[in-house]
Amino acid sequence: MSALHDLSASEQRSALRAREVSSRELTAHYLDRIDRLAEPLGAFVTVVPEQALAEADRADAQLAAGEGGALTGLPLGIKDLHAAAGIRMTAGSPALADVIPPRDSWTVDLLRRAGAVIVGKTSTAELGSTCFTEDHVTGHAAVTPFDTRRYSSGSSGGAATAVAAGLLPFAHGSDSAGSIRTPAATSNLVGVKPSRGLVSIAPASTFMAMGTEGPLARTVADAALLLDAMAQPWAGDLYAWTPKESLAAGMTHAIDRPLTVAMWTETGIDGVDEDPEISAAVRRTAQLLRDAGHEVREIGIPARLDADVVGPLRTWLTSAVAMSASMMVPAERWGSYTALTRFLMQRAQELSAADVMLAQARLAGYASRFLAAFEHVDVALTPVTSRPPVLRGHFLSEGLEAVLDRMLDWSCPTPWANLTGQPAIALPAGFTAEGLPLSAQLVGRPRADALLLALAGQLESAQDWHRVHPAVWDE
Repeated sequence: MSALHDLSASEQRSALRAREVSSRELTAHYLDRIDRLAEPLGAFVTVVPEQALAEADRADAQLAAGEGGALTGLPLGIKDLHAAAGIRMTAGSPALADVIPPRDSWTVDLLRRAGAVIVGKTSTAELGSTCFTEDHVTGHAAVTPFDTRRYSSGSSGGAATAVAAGLLPFAHGSDSAGSIRTPAATSNLVGVKPSRGLVSIAPASTFMAMGTEGPLARTVADAALLLDAMAQPWAGDLYAWTPKESLAAGMTHAIDRPLTVAMWTETGIDGVDEDPEISAAVRRTAQLLRDAGHEVREIGIPARLDADVVGPLRTWLTSAVAMSASMMVPAERWGSYTALTRFLMQRAQELSAADVMLAQARLAGYASRFLAAFEHVDVALTPVTSRPPVLRGHFLSEGLEAVLDRMLDWSCPTPWANLTGQPAIALPAGFTAEGLPLSAQLVGRPRADALLLALAGQLESAQDWHRVHPAVWDE
């Protein structure tokens, strides 16, 4: 007999509307699984069962009256970098462990208005600054349920862990350099980084606007359902735009022409070779695209991560973390930050304004080379990471000086799409000989999110990798 969490979010939504299950029953089911299973997986930093059940009761009343929004009654976790009124927001940091925001962020408010039942906050890296999630508030790392010795990446690590373990039907995440896509890749999930401006980052804190919010889900349809709820522009968004129709509805339309797909498997970094199992997974995905009638051309990577790019990326990350850290708490509490954050804050003191501006200019040139490659191409197909999920401690194993380089070596296929603002999706693409998840990345033209989701759905229908779950699923 199947359990409630065996149903996709879309199937749960249908069951709620048909009154086959109540939101209270569904929410209680997930809260029970969270209570029993979440802590050693590092999935949550805060859970609010009483508040969640009260929201579920309100959702049931709305559904009984024939009312409610697109997500009414569906349990949801919010990444702990983003404010949810009345629920503490630690941003993964002991320095912020007691902060309880009085109001929702823009996107969280949209999710509430759509009827989502917020069960808690998923764990994240401190200030979202790393591609691994060691939550220093809970003392637990977010690990992939497929091998709990290994990270589920970051900074949306807790969100990915929760969905992959059947603790949530889907989850909210955010992505500034791959932080939705790499966690999806480690956990056999769909992770969507939308085009710049589709989900408002209200208010923008930088003209670069590399970061955005998006969904982690088990299926493309579930991801589109959650993304639709987020895709409503804030009036002050510098980059806001609105799709012509619902992204979920757009997935039901057939792709009306063969697409041209550029594929590469190179890492783009000297000394970081292709992983044969990841490259094979990308090539299997390419064959599925050919079988569906699309043209796949293998090309060289449009721009390499050489010293002229790696240096500016280090400068950008260092300055971004230091800016966030210095703004979040007063100077007398900076000592509560982790050693890595304090190290980056110290390094930022050595940067001039000219250094930061020059880094942005060089990154813009790097991004432009990728955008130019799309002149005659609809979609790019690439790896999501250079290696399968790594063991805990991997990124810190050579000291603080080496952390940024070790992160970039592993997550190098993702940051360019943040710089260009293009939509990107990580999709399940099989497993290694050890049973670790493999993933492929699709990147579309700017604002071609609907087409990219439709293509991802087409790929998903041709394989069953998304139906494979870790052992914890049945507990």
